[in-house]
Amino acid sequence: MKIAYIFTSPHASSYKLAQMILPQLEAGTHGVTVVGMFFFDDNTYVLRKGDPIGARLSKIASQTGMLLMMCDMCALFRSLAEGTPKWSAPNVPDSERCVPIDTVPGVEVGCFPDLYSALSENPPDQIITL
Repeated sequence: MKIAYIFTSPHASSYKLAQMILPQLEAGTHGVTVVGMFFFDDNTYVLRKGDPIGARLSKIASQTGMLLMMCDMCALFRSLAEGTPKWSAPNVPDSERCVPIDTVPGVEVGCFPDLYSALSENPPDQIITL
């Protein structure tokens, strides 16, 4: 089974992900294939360059092809991205679109339409919101 996680509740990434899901992924005992993770609000902070959780996630993502995406507006608010959010200004040229900054390798930024598009090539069977 293929799944995607959406981290919305406070401390979901620093506790549920870091203490439960990530160790299982690293050990190969999670029991499902994780095709993507989407981060909201302060959960985006684990994707900062230098964060040990983010470094571990980036390593797993590079090995498995798992998507790591953070909400563009959440990332902009927390100085983890720069540019213009695609969906709030559809006429902005691609060169001015929102891009991640100071994050671990492999992180993307976007909104739900970007998430849908990114996961469409490898769609999950289930999406779990934590």
